[in-house]
Amino acid sequence: MAGRMKSSTKSQNSGSGKKKKVNVFHQRLGSLTYYQACQMLGDDGAKLIQSGGQKFEVLSDRDVFLGGDLFRVRVEDAEVHGGVAIATMTLQSSRAKQLQCNCDQCNVPCEHLGTAVEFLLDARSELGLAMPPDMSVPLENLTESELLHRAVAERQARAAKESMKVRSMNTEKPWVDYVVTSQQSGRSYRVALRGLGAGESYCTCPDFKTNHLGTCKHILHVQTKVQKRFAKKNLKPYRRKRLSVRISYGAAQGIIFNLPHKADEKVEEIVGNADQVPLTNASDAVHRIRALEEAGHRVTIFPDAEQYIQRKLVSERVRKECEELRKNTKTHPLRKRLLKAELLPYQLDGIAFAAGAGRAILADDMGLGKTIQGIGVAELLAQLADIKRVLVVCPASLKSQWRNEIVKFSGRSTQIVLGNGVERVEQYSSDTFFTICNYEQVLRDVTAIETVPWDLIILDEGQRIKNWESKTSNMIRMLDSPFRLVLSGTPLENRLGELYTVTRFVDDELLGPAYQFFNKHHIVDERGSTQGYHRLDELRDKMSRVLLRRTRAEIADQLPERTDEVVRIEATQEQYDIQAANCARAAQIAAKKFMTEMDRLVLMSCLTNARMACDSTYLLDQEQQEYSSKLERLTELLTTLFDDPTRKIVLFSEWKRMLDRIESRIEDLGADYVRLDGNVPQKKRASLIARFQNDPECRVICMTNAGSTGLNLQAANTVINVDLPWNPAVLEQRIARAYRMGQKNPVHIYKLVTVSPNSDATLEERLLDTLAAKQGLADASLNFDSDISEVAMVSGMEDLKRRLEVVLNPPRKPVDESQQRKVEAEAKRLAEKREKVSQASGSLISAALSLAGELIDSHSEKTPSETSVNALAEKLSQCVDRDADGRPQLTISLPNEDALKGLAATLARLLET
Repeated sequence: MAGRMKSSTKSQNSGSGKKKKVNVFHQRLGSLTYYQACQMLGDDGAKLIQSGGQKFEVLSDRDVFLGGDLFRVRVEDAEVHGGVAIATMTLQSSRAKQLQCNCDQCNVPCEHLGTAVEFLLDARSELGLAMPPDMSVPLENLTESELLHRAVAERQARAAKESMKVRSMNTEKPWVDYVVTSQQSGRSYRVALRGLGAGESYCTCPDFKTNHLGTCKHILHVQTKVQKRFAKKNLKPYRRKRLSVRISYGAAQGIIFNLPHKADEKVEEIVGNADQVPLTNASDAVHRIRALEEAGHRVTIFPDAEQYIQRKLVSERVRKECEELRKNTKTHPLRKRLLKAELLPYQLDGIAFAAGAGRAILADDMGLGKTIQGIGVAELLAQLADIKRVLVVCPASLKSQWRNEIVKFSGRSTQIVLGNGVERVEQYSSDTFFTICNYEQVLRDVTAIETVPWDLIILDEGQRIKNWESKTSNMIRMLDSPFRLVLSGTPLENRLGELYTVTRFVDDELLGPAYQFFNKHHIVDERGSTQGYHRLDELRDKMSRVLLRRTRAEIADQLPERTDEVVRIEATQEQYDIQAANCARAAQIAAKKFMTEMDRLVLMSCLTNARMACDSTYLLDQEQQEYSSKLERLTELLTTLFDDPTRKIVLFSEWKRMLDRIESRIEDLGADYVRLDGNVPQKKRASLIARFQNDPECRVICMTNAGSTGLNLQAANTVINVDLPWNPAVLEQRIARAYRMGQKNPVHIYKLVTVSPNSDATLEERLLDTLAAKQGLADASLNFDSDISEVAMVSGMEDLKRRLEVVLNPPRKPVDESQQRKVEAEAKRLAEKREKVSQASGSLISAALSLAGELIDSHSEKTPSETSVNALAEKLSQCVDRDADGRPQLTISLPNEDALKGLAATLARLLET
């Protein structure tokens, strides 16, 4: 039978010099997937294939026939007429890809057909039909073997299609190193070619290290070229001449010992089975390497293996110390010593978890202090692993906030990446401990960032890389460092794939290759649309090694009664320009010695305009395009808060129009809310408040300052101050709506502050500082722990001026003395030049006038009287100034440039006469 099949295939492909004709039927049989086969046999397809394969035996040379348009299997079954059933498969005439199945003994799908299908799926290589699974079938519906087959086939297709430049390190031999440059990406990789089989060669590309296939498109591309260049007799198996240590990038990653072709017994004894089974224990690997070297054998350790061993050794030591720390976070001395603030027990636990894991995701609820924990992880690793450089990647709007938090809680040096390309490169390569950049900068500066040996990379709002296909995600995942930390309250927002992508940054091995992950956990229909997820218990078990998530409810007993958080938001340039112009006008008025009532009205109007601009330009002009970075950041904040069903929010803004803008955002997010401002009648207020207090679906109550007094809103556990009031008492009145007697839950207060896009401070930034200062009197009077014994009282106008002086006039910045000296030298040089020109001009005019006098005298015999000369000199002296040396200076103003040229021409003619 086998001979018949070979003969049949040969006859179809015969014809010297002619292109082989594709057999559509064979192609369809070869690409048939197990999922499609089950679908083809109906609802019980899987059972029929399984039972048929177990019940009946099929011999290929006796029972199987494969022709050009027919696949037939003879099934011996004593229970049917004649003891034999014939199962056949052909193509439907109307649909080229659809197979038609029949059994001569049965009218419906049966075990005989199940037997035929089972044999086909299992013996396609023997039948000469093996080819990639049907690409129209979602990978989630493939078997493990089909999955691997497709993954390799996809890389073979890219290897054949994509343009690559290959350079051999030794053109005389096939099994050498090659440099492969992708013409598409421009990136180069080293391919160590050691054979034509999977797992024999190595490539430095990321895909090779994570796909578990033992090959990649670069290796496949080089293999194709080598087979064309070298004769078959020159492609003998590669024989190793040296003892080396590498990493196995297969399903089980670890250290592998490469033994030379001729290895002595002592080497084999020390290595044991580590030449076949990867070692994951770095200490064990080091022990064997040391034993080999002590026995006189030189061991070559490849760079990736050395890095792997080093990271494992450091991580293991750090992990043990962090495990000890986590046993007693409540009383551990690091709660007070690690940072310049006392950490809560759960925060120290989170820091120890992340540092101990080495690469981790901290996914606490918003408001639980992920930023301070990120700073703490860096500090703890500095103490335990001596790290020196930390790269913080965050949204642009959070860069200033990160710097402020680092300054507040840590004594480490920090810098924000700013400026042009050259300046940014210098900043990345500096010795600063914390370097802060935003995601967009990574896209522009990835080459500069890659050259720096970062010890720890922190991604804030790490869900920004959730999209596997995005450029940002791809670039971020290319960055390397021994320790990595992702901070995200929502590492999974919509799809399971988002969690996979974020996890790949911290551990590219934990969840396996993408094709395996989706195949394992996704449930899809025949079109590939996700219907659900399964085997999530396995996923949770794996993720517990790298992900820590605490909700507010879980650690409520550790939370303080009140947590205040300032959210700094960078203004758009349009917002900043408006508020800066109004602040400048207000400063002019405030500088007056005496202010009229009109001055006060204009002054307060300017201040109000400046504060409105910090919220949104729409508050000032509804006809022009709106600019409001605060609305965008508030929307992000609300999105995260709404993810927690226990959050009940009191939101304050001083302006009704701003509440209008906010409410539209809340509606877009699908949340329910109520509103309370000065326009709401008293009789309606009680029902609105009752709804907020009692209805779990009502998540927000939007209020102006008109609603900030006299209300008890104990149902709320979050207060958002969209803008800041002038008076700290008003701010505390707002907060007191939720933070009051009867409140059983910790309250989180957010203060949204618009900051400048440059180095200058905005009105809200200065107002934030003065609010804290103005709290001094209340603290001195009411706080029993205060050491203030005296507070000076001033008049209302004096107090207003003093406050405006602080708010409107930012503190003077330290003088840049070197730059000042440079400017002064330039000014001196210009002054000296003008002095020389002035003296020369004076001499020139004096000489010219004397010459003119001589010329006049030569034509006139009359001499002017001394009285006339003295009178004219007296008049001229009134127009003359004296310099420091008493010399007369006469300044002449000319009407225009033409007059100057005319004067010069006249003087020139006089001098040349």
